[in-house]
Amino acid sequence: MPLAMNTEVFITCAVTGSGGTQDRSPHVPRSPKEIADSAIAAAKAGAAIVHCHVRDPDTGAPSRKLDYYREVTDRIRDADVDVVLNLTAGMGGDMIFGDVESPLPLQEAGTDMIGASARVAHVAECLPEICTLDCGTMNFAEADYVMTNTPGMLTAMGSMMTRLGVKPEIEAFDTGHLWYAKQLVKDGVLDAPALVQLCMGVPWGAPDDLNTFMAMVNNVPDDWTFSAFGLGRNQMAYVAAAVLAGGNVRVGLEDNLWLAKGELAQNWQLVERAGTIIENMGARVIGPAEVREKLGLVKRAPSA
Repeated sequence: MPLAMNTEVFITCAVTGSGGTQDRSPHVPRSPKEIADSAIAAAKAGAAIVHCHVRDPDTGAPSRKLDYYREVTDRIRDADVDVVLNLTAGMGGDMIFGDVESPLPLQEAGTDMIGASARVAHVAECLPEICTLDCGTMNFAEADYVMTNTPGMLTAMGSMMTRLGVKPEIEAFDTGHLWYAKQLVKDGVLDAPALVQLCMGVPWGAPDDLNTFMAMVNNVPDDWTFSAFGLGRNQMAYVAAAVLAGGNVRVGLEDNLWLAKGELAQNWQLVERAGTIIENMGARVIGPAEVREKLGLVKRAPSA
């Protein structure tokens, strides 16, 4: 197929994630203030969207605590830079099985299974412009951990997001996730045109080779907006690949800790480098106001 390069590109910065990276780099933010400060710095470096998880400030472990989300949201909205806020809704579907002969009961350590309303509670409270919707169940390369998102759960969560006026960013870790996302739109659960993030190289989802990437791209409806990322050393390669394929880009410490071999990155540095790649390709990095217009978003005012 001919190239259809995107010439108007937005950058998303995935600020901290929920992986066990907090002790692998001093730059992975933990507290709400650190997460917000890192997001604000990324916005100043050119990120139009910041994608935020929250963590326990003391341990760095992933958290679902509403107060942390509220503080991150307020700090970002009160900042002296504009940016589109994207909060995760991926927490609360984690199952850790027992051994292969006795998989049940589930292991208490690491298992975090809650209902649809609880998984979206912070979204309803903070009303970000965007929140994520992981459109499938998947094995992760972490012992017997399964990320669980059943069709019923996704229908319930997606319906709540739509009613709240928060645009879901569909997280597609494999081709089947895109297939189901299109069904959610067909069923009227999600509005069209949709926004999708192609998540490449996350074990054991879609591998990050270009043939698989283009299979994912070719399964995105023409009127949808897509972004993409690759993990680790391939993060910047996927900046170029996503732009060439007609999409937008995501970088950040959720997906990659390194700026160069032996050099740990900060979020703003990854955003800055992505912007340089995009501009050297002859494209333009667009800002949050243009993203809102493109995606039909309404900017939220700071809380009183």
